[in-house]
Amino acid sequence: MFSKEREIVAETPPEDDPVMMIESASSSDNNLGFDEKMTAKLVRKIDWYLVPFLSLLYLLSYLDRTNIGNARLGGLETDLGMSGLDYNIALAVFFPTYVLAEIPSNMAMKRWRPSLWIPSIMVAWSICTVLMGIVHNFGGLIGARVALGLAEGGLFPGVTYYISMWYRRHECGFRMAFFYSAATAAGAFGGLLARGIIEMAGVGGLSGWQWLFILEGILTFIIAVIAYFVMSDYPSTAKFLTPVEREEVTRRLKLDHNGLADEFEMRYFWDAMKDWKVYVHMLITIAVYTSNYSIALFLPTIIRTLGYTNETAQLMTVPPYIFACITCIGGGLAGDRARQRGIFMIGFDLLSIVGLIMLIATHNFNVKYAAVFFVAGGFFPMVPMGAAWQANNAGGSLKRGVAIAMHVGFGNLGGVLASFIFLTKDSPQFVQGLSILIALNGMAIVLSLIMTIYYRRENARRDREFKAPEQYTEEEKTLERTKGDYATFFRYTK
Repeated sequence: MFSKEREIVAETPPEDDPVMMIESASSSDNNLGFDEKMTAKLVRKIDWYLVPFLSLLYLLSYLDRTNIGNARLGGLETDLGMSGLDYNIALAVFFPTYVLAEIPSNMAMKRWRPSLWIPSIMVAWSICTVLMGIVHNFGGLIGARVALGLAEGGLFPGVTYYISMWYRRHECGFRMAFFYSAATAAGAFGGLLARGIIEMAGVGGLSGWQWLFILEGILTFIIAVIAYFVMSDYPSTAKFLTPVEREEVTRRLKLDHNGLADEFEMRYFWDAMKDWKVYVHMLITIAVYTSNYSIALFLPTIIRTLGYTNETAQLMTVPPYIFACITCIGGGLAGDRARQRGIFMIGFDLLSIVGLIMLIATHNFNVKYAAVFFVAGGFFPMVPMGAAWQANNAGGSLKRGVAIAMHVGFGNLGGVLASFIFLTKDSPQFVQGLSILIALNGMAIVLSLIMTIYYRRENARRDREFKAPEQYTEEEKTLERTKGDYATFFRYTK
């Protein structure tokens, strides 16, 4: 009736299709009667309940932080009396508070409940978004952007951490990519939405850009209220799962995590802070995020330099984002299938560099527009791919949460740099900004190569010097449960 149970190698699962994500139990554990088909159905059930709604939350988050780019085309600067670097400063002030919020937010979510914490920060940032629509001067905009960063900071690292609590390590990449693809959807949808809303200029005595902030903030508030009622906390308490399903999900996660420490203790926070690998990933991430934010914040401006009007430029941002959505989801799926991250990071980085070089090297508008596809299609997949790589290789629940927050937090400092990369004086070629992005992504390629080689060699060393992961008893694993990814039975994702 049921398929024969298979052994699982603790950190290197068998080559299953990541869409199905079928991973069965160790022969030493009762799999509660779940065969491969039943396990696949269970994982799909979790997918349908979690991933679309989480993606919606991130779509709203990304829309609310980047809609200022479309507001600029709707007369924001003129109405608020902005000039010189004022717009760049308004972009930059968002990121310091955004970064400061990330580690405390992940620790707070670990201490309390995701279904309470995530909707609460959504309510906070929705209010900040609405406030951006009623400011009357540059100082008011700055204050609202600072508050928005503080409120929004916990969402991306929080949801990344949250996904790692529901899925096994090599199931996370595709889900994180699907979740992050909401950013590309926000870019595409945001351009269309902005084009329509800005036409409301004059209604109620407000400008189009004001209605843009107000209506998008109200939408976020409505979804935040719904989130209080529909979000689940953890598999062990999920009401949409049956008692047997909850037990099975908890069991397979325990196998995947190999019994590494799951409790809240500050020593695991310090383990993350002292791990050199986390800092290398942080350097990769700041290059990736600087590039990503540069495109998100300035794509309408760049496309406007190709001879389009403001209104048409907003619409022309849509196709590159659609292409980025395809590469984002496709990259996550391929990374899970190959059980690798580094080689894909390098590949997407090279694709983006080709696009950047094309933007510098030509004055042909058609070639430049084609280059934007390469740039967006390369930059966007690296964000979820990098987050999954970090999550896969930080052992232990709290250490993983802190490492993800450090990873994402430092990367988001790239938003400050991105705010000043594309300056009006450098238009229309933006050679200086594009050159900076080429240099940063060259650094990311080198560091990704170094980490890929390190993980491969370290796995090989542990294979030589210690037993295979599946040969450890529960008692032996318990003795090393506090060592995280330095436990001798742990294997890295390369």
